[in-house]
Amino acid sequence: MSFERFIAGRFMPRSKDGGGFSGPLSVIAVASIALGVVVMVMAVCILRGFQGEIANKVVGFGSHLTVSNFASNPLYQETPVIVDSTLISKIKGVPGVRHLQFFATKGGMVKTPEQIYGIMLRGLSSNYDTTFFANCLIEGTLPKATTDVLISSTIASRMHLAVGDKMRTYFWGGDTYRSRAFTVSGIYNTDLTEFDELYVIGDLRQVQRLNDWDSNMVGGYEILVNDFDRLNAVAFNVLGVLPYDYSLQTIVEANPALFSWLDLLNSNITLILFIMSLVCAVAIVSALLIMIFEKGRTIGLLKALGANNASVRRIFLIKASRLILEGILIGDAIALALCYVQLRWSVVKLDAASYSMTHVPVDLNATTFVVISVATLAVCLLALLLPAAYISHISPAKTIKSE
Repeated sequence: MSFERFIAGRFMPRSKDGGGFSGPLSVIAVASIALGVVVMVMAVCILRGFQGEIANKVVGFGSHLTVSNFASNPLYQETPVIVDSTLISKIKGVPGVRHLQFFATKGGMVKTPEQIYGIMLRGLSSNYDTTFFANCLIEGTLPKATTDVLISSTIASRMHLAVGDKMRTYFWGGDTYRSRAFTVSGIYNTDLTEFDELYVIGDLRQVQRLNDWDSNMVGGYEILVNDFDRLNAVAFNVLGVLPYDYSLQTIVEANPALFSWLDLLNSNITLILFIMSLVCAVAIVSALLIMIFEKGRTIGLLKALGANNASVRRIFLIKASRLILEGILIGDAIALALCYVQLRWSVVKLDAASYSMTHVPVDLNATTFVVISVATLAVCLLALLLPAAYISHISPAKTIKSE
């Protein structure tokens, strides 16, 4: 064990500081650092969880990438794209592509004896990944027959529909309308008002029949990617294999306002991290300065016995570093416990109408804890360099004589 570590281990134990200020201030410094770490970790975990939850819900309705036809239609009817096996193989071969599925949409009106309500029928292919809708199902089952549909709790409440009810729907096509009687097989709820108020989930073949399409015609391809962070890179590669008359849109481009709002939340995270890092640095710097002022005679004695300024500074830095590590570990433990409780039992609830979710989401990620802990340690150690430099100005003769 080095000389500095040995002295630091015996130096200023908080239980024996007598009437000095360094002992209580050390406790306050540890508590401040722990509190700062808790706030930073919780802020990042909650905001990342919120961003991830909203993004997952939007992607559940529209996938990561959508391939459609460039052509537009004045009757607001989709121009179909052809299911081309060669093109599909090329898209699936693009690195980062996880799954490809088909969809088509058709606007219509649901009519009951009481009222009429406008909806958008979203027809899904047989290979469609319905995991998202299965997780959002609150009653009934996913559609099994071609006449089965999944409606939101919002539509079910407004139209007074329940599982098993017949839902008469009218679709405009050409110069006339077409009527379909669907069976409500299940009710879902995503808490995303703009989607829950609009979409009815059904079978792709129903939309094909309503539009007089062949079985190889669909409204578009939906592409799921492995890594959302590489969305633009995958989109660029997929665009390279598409025909000239096909367009590609990412989920971010389809919902610019929503994702801009989610990106704006990052500025809140940055502000919180800056403020709490400043609190941690001020707390440990205050504690170290009080230690130096109170132990001036000890510093002078160590210098008189042959210790140089670097050795004395190292003693105080080792002592302060232990306080920092103690605060970080306590803060991490508290934050981990709070995150786990919220993740397991959803203790803190939210208003679904305002936040699009019923409880505070938490993204419990080990990387968050490691990065914040290391960053806090680095900031606090850098902040200690200034008060530690004061030690070189302490004169052994003056401090020993004044005592």
